[in-house]
Amino acid sequence: MFSYRHAFHAGNHADVLKHTVLIATLQHLTQKDAALTVLDTHAGAGLYRLDGDYASTSGEAADGIARLLAPAPADGKAAAAAPLAPALQAYVDVVRAFNQGTQTRVYPGSPFIAQHLLRSHDKLKLFELHPTDLRSLAGNVAQLEAGRQVAVLHEDGFEGVKKFLPPPARRALLLCDPSYEMKSDYGRVLDMVADSLKRFATGTYAVWYPIIPRPEAHDLPRRLKTMAVKAGKPWLHATLTVKNSKLVETAEGEKRRPGLPASGMFLINPPFTLKAALKDALPQMAELLQQDRHAAHSLESGG
Repeated sequence: MFSYRHAFHAGNHADVLKHTVLIATLQHLTQKDAALTVLDTHAGAGLYRLDGDYASTSGEAADGIARLLAPAPADGKAAAAAPLAPALQAYVDVVRAFNQGTQTRVYPGSPFIAQHLLRSHDKLKLFELHPTDLRSLAGNVAQLEAGRQVAVLHEDGFEGVKKFLPPPARRALLLCDPSYEMKSDYGRVLDMVADSLKRFATGTYAVWYPIIPRPEAHDLPRRLKTMAVKAGKPWLHATLTVKNSKLVETAEGEKRRPGLPASGMFLINPPFTLKAALKDALPQMAELLQQDRHAAHSLESGG
């Protein structure tokens, strides 16, 4: 159960999509004065070293956040890169805020991105079961000296969110991004969202999921859409593909899948500003993060 560690994948293309959506959503939700409660069901360690052993082993950030931070050519001969779409630029700015100088050594996970954007009267509830990540998360959060604004909970996030819905100020964003290592996670996501909508129908619910050759992965967004439509709620579905998902043959003649090829974000009750923000950002994401000619993106909404 505890084999997955996000430290190996921090700053990869899936994080670029997830965190660009998270930032755009939070920037909109924090415009209203009323307090916002953010619930993060699978918080992880909160902060990650891109030059540490874990991230260096996989090198996934090199094809993710690092591509957006690539400096302009020093010789001036190459054409200047097109400016980033506002939502992508906001994402890059948040990551840079956790680093000093020109090097990007620290990557903020969703807990620290959220805390960075929240106001003093907002609340952040972080759930984590992995014992090592929990210790890291608690230590990292302690350095924020955020007091009662941030709560670190050693609980199953799928169940733990129930006691915080509805929140006192009737405004909430729930982010759910499990590893999906266990097939049961797909069903648990659906059960949690259905239960959350009953408890607090006007909350914003954001679900990240991997797009992999598994029936449950393809069923998840379809079932979330059905749930939103039945509840009469608006929804938004964004996907980013960076490479082919088919088996590839190694030099040794082995057939392997080439790592995570794509991922998606499905939101119920998304900010009305999000679709326009992603319409500009997604094509640029696909162009800058593509690893082969199969790179693509999609954006759908309804309600």
